[in-house]
Amino acid sequence: MEGVSVRKIKKICVFCGANSGKDVAFVNAAFHLGEVLGKRKIDLVYGGGRLGLMGCVSTVVAQHQRQVLGIIPSAFTENNLVGETCGKEIKVATMHERLLIMMELSDAVIALPGGFGTLEELFQMISWAQLNIHNKPIGVLNINGFFNGLLSFVDHAVEQKFITRRARKILISATTADELVDKLQAFRFEPDLALSKLKWSPSSSQKEKLDLTLCL
Repeated sequence: MEGVSVRKIKKICVFCGANSGKDVAFVNAAFHLGEVLGKRKIDLVYGGGRLGLMGCVSTVVAQHQRQVLGIIPSAFTENNLVGETCGKEIKVATMHERLLIMMELSDAVIALPGGFGTLEELFQMISWAQLNIHNKPIGVLNINGFFNGLLSFVDHAVEQKFITRRARKILISATTADELVDKLQAFRFEPDLALSKLKWSPSSSQKEKLDLTLCL
């Protein structure tokens, strides 16, 4: 990456399935991502628990003595529904609060294969970036072509002029963890000129609540 300005990434938020998926390659990729984060001394922010790919990534990152922080809705902790979080845990009341805190505490986002929840989180982060709420790089780890259909759909939406070519650059993709982290570090945010004028800030009560939670 000679000649390319590299952003400092200390914490990455990972979205992924609470299931392991059909292909063992998904599990292997989750373990390998944990290895890459650990070796690069990058901490993990994720949705908490030990299920599926979420458990694979968090376990390996913790084994490398990196900080693991799970942001989990209180409803999920009842009856030990998702297993014990591997690392520190912040309990929240709602899914929206969960995603907001995950965004605030991370420097970049990676999505592994997953279901509706993973896709909802991924596109919410992309939408927030488009609206200039944050400028953090977002990427998908495209294992065995899992995201091919999604990426093709996004490109189709660009062709149909529902997504601008500038906004399309928000979503990065790679087939290996090392390549994806390199791309995230090299990412340069190019906000839409009109949307860049929008000013977003949490209400005083929300900010106070967030600050208090992070001190726990």
